[in-house]
Amino acid sequence: MTKITAAITAIAGYVPEYILTNEELSRIVDTSDEWITTRTGIKERHILKAEHEGSSYMGAKAVEELLRKTNTRPEDIDMLVCCTVTPDHVFPATANIICDKIGILNAWGFDMNAGCSGFLFTLSTLSQFIKTGRAKKVILVAAEKMSSITDYTDRNTCPLFGDAAVAMMIEPNTEGLGLIDDILHVDGIGRKFLYMKAGGSCYPPTVETVENREHCVYQDGKTVFKYAVSNMADTAAEIMERHQLTANDIAYLIPHQANLRIIDATGKRMGLTDDKVLINIAKYGNTSAVSIPLVLMDFEKQFKKGDILIFAAFGAGFTWGAHYYKWAY
Repeated sequence: MTKITAAITAIAGYVPEYILTNEELSRIVDTSDEWITTRTGIKERHILKAEHEGSSYMGAKAVEELLRKTNTRPEDIDMLVCCTVTPDHVFPATANIICDKIGILNAWGFDMNAGCSGFLFTLSTLSQFIKTGRAKKVILVAAEKMSSITDYTDRNTCPLFGDAAVAMMIEPNTEGLGLIDDILHVDGIGRKFLYMKAGGSCYPPTVETVENREHCVYQDGKTVFKYAVSNMADTAAEIMERHQLTANDIAYLIPHQANLRIIDATGKRMGLTDDKVLINIAKYGNTSAVSIPLVLMDFEKQFKKGDILIFAAFGAGFTWGAHYYKWAY
């Protein structure tokens, strides 16, 4: 029997026009371009300014472009899943809203929340539907309006986050390309160090939760950094060891774009030279689940069919993992 894998066959995205630079941020909060750049590698981030528009607005734009690019009819889509930590609403799912906006009537789907590892967790989940034949034409949407949960009075977190959306077509592959293997982990201890306190069932919205800015991202930076450096790097190295891959075998590492120092540590742990580590954090900042898809979109023309890529991410939860992926087109 021919082995079926899940492969990305096309990619498209949407990035808001407005660019918030480090220099502009320094006029909002006590920080500087030098302080932000040396600690994170971020120079600017895109922010969605459209009033009363959320992640589905950007996600729908990305899906619209993906359908145009692939000459696909909305009714031909079997499934659409959106990974996001910034859904339009607690319910309904942002995936459902995107389908309605685009006219995707024959698909089913849901949202997935795995923090900054959302893309990895979602692609691994969708691969099961592809491999079993349950779905043949699937859209994976990563969409984040991180500016909506960012506290712009907190100098430690407000420089980090940006907004964007990327949509990918996921289809069956029988050439041994696409998602070959994955390693995924969770550790609930992360809920103490990287979270949004209010807005859920434990702390419903009140005047006090709003006044205390508890509907914004909270991060214990030093602790998160420690966990991220070790776990992201170790998992990427583990998937190499599992498949006897050397640094020479790997075309590129595609890391989550959260912090340049974490990215550098992961590349070094894998024994990769700098030219094999793809980075665009300076342009977009941390876009959570969208960051790896944004790198794939930016460098799409650089990839060759059969290129071995390692995806690696770490996010809130804690969640983390790595993918062994072979580029399919």
